[in-house]
This record gives sequence, structure tokens and C-alpha cells, in this order.
Amino acid sequence: MSDPNQIVFDAVAFAAWAHRHQIRKDNRTPYVSHVFRVCLTVRHVFGFDDPRMLAAAVLHDTIEDTTTDYDDLIEHLGRDVDRWVDAMTKEMRLPHDEREEVYRRTLAAADWQVKVCKLGDIYDNLGDSRHLSPQGRNRTAAKSRLYLDAVRTGLPPQAEAAARLVEQRLAELEARR
Repeated sequence: MSDPNQIVFDAVAFAAWAHRHQIRKDNRTPYVSHVFRVCLTVRHVFGFDDPRMLAAAVLHDTIEDTTTDYDDLIEHLGRDVDRWVDAMTKEMRLPHDEREEVYRRTLAAADWQVKVCKLGDIYDNLGDSRHLSPQGRNRTAAKSRLYLDAVRTGLPPQAEAAARLVEQRLAELEARR
């Protein structure tokens, strides 16, 4: 009998290896803690337990921030996870403003599972912003607002509670600005 959670275990191992040399903006915390927290947020804060979603949450920054390519993801974790990670990956070859616009449009059109994973990413980045300078917190809040607005497009009812939690966390950060 195959364990349906094996894909999550494989994604965690893959992410730990792919991000092994990276550190968060606080210059102390291993970067991989972020992707693990995003997965835990999707599961324990937002209440979603689809193993493919959890794997995508863990891997959401892998293409953008490491030397991993899509073939690696397809080979190890399958097409759904690859497609969802692709939707959460910015096209770094584009100029900044164009890249951000394309990314927001992609998020707005993405599957709802992608939107929930992105909500988990926003939620964690907002929580982690306490380590940033006031300017860094302002940038995080502004970018979070843009991404939240994008993922709210066509968000299904089962994901609205997650969006409200992110909105609440964002409002708290904005109130401190």
C-alpha cells in the first residue's frame, strides 16, 4: 500500500537539499524554514490536507531561488505539483515591473490550490517581517497587498477563510506603519 503523504516527505527532502545554502533576510535563519512554515500554514492554519498542495507549498520558491528546473520537479513529484510551482514562480528574466505584472496576472488566473499556497507564502512573509527594517516592512506590506488582491480573483468559498487570515495579518502590519 502506497502512502499518499510520501509526496510531501519527498518534497520536504527535495526543498531541504535545494535551499541548503540559503539564509533568510535576518541573516541567521535557514531559508528552508520559510518553505516549511508555508506548508505548515497551508495545513494547520488554513486546514488543507491535499498532499499535492502541501508539496507545492514546500516547493513554491524552488525554481525561482535555486538551480532546480521543472524537469527535476516533474521527475520527482509529478505534473500537478510542477504546474502549481510554475504558477508561483516569477520569470526572473523579465524587467522588474513587467515581471511583477505577469506574476500578478498568473496568480489571478491560477488554480485555487496555487492561490491557497500563495496565501500561505504571504502569511509567513508578513509574520517574518518583524526582522526587517521599517522600509523592508513597508515593501513587504505593499507587495503582500498586491499579491493578496491578485489571488482573491475567483477565490472559491473554501479558501475565503485563509484569505481573511492573511488580510488580518496584513492589516496589523499596515496599522504599525
